[in-house]
Amino acid sequence: MSSLRLLLSDSYDPWFNLAVEECIFRQMSPTQHVLFLWRNAETVVIGRAQNPWKECNTRKMEEDGITLARRSSGGGAVFHDLGNTCFTFMAGKPGYDKSVSTAIILNALTALGVAASASGRNDLVVATPDGERKVSGSAYRETKDRGFHHGTLLLNADLSRLANYLNPDVKKLQAKGITSVRSRVANLVELLPTVDHAQVCEAVRDAFFAYYADSCTAEHISPAQMPDLPGFREQFAKQSSWEWNFGQAPDFTHMLDTRFPWGGIELHMDVDRGVITRSQLFTDSLNPAPLEALAQALQGCAYRVPDIIAAGEALFERFPEQQPELQQVNAWLAENIR
Repeated sequence: MSSLRLLLSDSYDPWFNLAVEECIFRQMSPTQHVLFLWRNAETVVIGRAQNPWKECNTRKMEEDGITLARRSSGGGAVFHDLGNTCFTFMAGKPGYDKSVSTAIILNALTALGVAASASGRNDLVVATPDGERKVSGSAYRETKDRGFHHGTLLLNADLSRLANYLNPDVKKLQAKGITSVRSRVANLVELLPTVDHAQVCEAVRDAFFAYYADSCTAEHISPAQMPDLPGFREQFAKQSSWEWNFGQAPDFTHMLDTRFPWGGIELHMDVDRGVITRSQLFTDSLNPAPLEALAQALQGCAYRVPDIIAAGEALFERFPEQQPELQQVNAWLAENIR
């Protein structure tokens, strides 16, 4: 029986693919070497310890229908589209060795006709007349008895969109998360104009088989062919939840200020795991009571627009004469809390 396992995903849903990855990783035999090949539709994928509000332009993402997905490994924020080929290598210890999986990817690129090399802690680069350009980035995760190495190969990604979603709105946001390192990147189609996802997958598969001098039959996975994995539905529910993708953010503070015709506002908020734990408001309004009540109402709210707006609207009946002012504040918050 082969010690190898090869999984190919037909899904472009990042939450689905990350849930498959997590379930396979937890349940794989420690004697197996697993290769999982997949790709995501338009998604910003952030590292386990990152703050999405700091890393991403979440407003632009929402407007453009871009998914946010938090992975279980470390590293920085990246933009995925169907021009990225994603790979995951998994193995039990002591067989897990990320230098082996890196070598397999390099061998696959060599077979395609691309001379690449490892650079820094987790990148693969190619030499160009303009200097080294990154064609692959990786992240890693290890437990006591197993580990995985996953990453992307930039095949034909829309590189112009990286800046759209990975540059946050300018705001007074101090966070304890890790800021992503931006790198100069290149697509493989710049070097191999006719290369496609299927060819890249085939090259990685062949390099995987060649390294271990073994082979196996590929397992195709898709939402229409739901994985027979214990706990998959629960893992998918977690992977797609706001609590995981946003609520796992490191704690941070956000200060907003503006001036209305009736007075100025300065609002300070402490946010812990996506929940506003402290809210303090300063104003020179002649009637500060409804604004003070709003600051109090925000404590305990999730740091997301629907919850914050609901907190403000709940005060309309209590302060009917100041409802216009509260509506203005709500509109202002809706424009800035993201």
